[in-house]
Amino acid sequence: MTIRVLLADDQALVRAGFRVLVDSAPDLEVVGEAHTGHEAVRLARDTKADVVLMDIRMPEMDGLAATQVITSDPNLAAVRVLVLTTFEIDEYVFAALRAGASGFLGKGVEAGELQDAIRVVARGDALLSPGATKSLIARFLSAPGARVEHSPEILAVLTDREREVMTLVASGLTNDEIADHLGISRMTAKTHANRAMLKLGAHDRAQLVVIAYETGLVRPQPR
Repeated sequence: MTIRVLLADDQALVRAGFRVLVDSAPDLEVVGEAHTGHEAVRLARDTKADVVLMDIRMPEMDGLAATQVITSDPNLAAVRVLVLTTFEIDEYVFAALRAGASGFLGKGVEAGELQDAIRVVARGDALLSPGATKSLIARFLSAPGARVEHSPEILAVLTDREREVMTLVASGLTNDEIADHLGISRMTAKTHANRAMLKLGAHDRAQLVVIAYETGLVRPQPR
């Protein structure tokens, strides 16, 4: 199946560059381009895109607000947002993950890495760049004045195994690595992670990592 991609960036040259990179893959297709957050939301609905490549800084409605609207719309539940940023480690990217984005990439990404990232996010099978995302969340939550929005009590709905798998997901492990670590099958590891996401209302594994840190299930390492 062809993965349908929507480009959202206020710079036409940037969109043109990403269009070339995306369309050069036989299984990827750009189905629309947006230059504002409002347009990104509208086109996500109109084009039935699978993945939105979302810039953070855009006029009218920025990428953070647009991500929140898209990921909170039940009619767009299948849409995944991949944030594009000039700086891979900043509070805006963390806010995007908290809003429901599935991951993030720097704008200097190579063609093959971008294409693979889109495929990973589209299938919802693994957290994009888990090590970088874990580092980002840990650094943000260890900063003075960091906001925490989830109480540890919400983890009571999880089984011991689901909690264990969630901890490993937050540590940056893939389903295969979790399976090896626990001596279970890859499908079983994936099932436990999916059940944890469902019970906690996480849009995907990226949000599961956010919740793991915000509830204190996983603690940021000292810098």
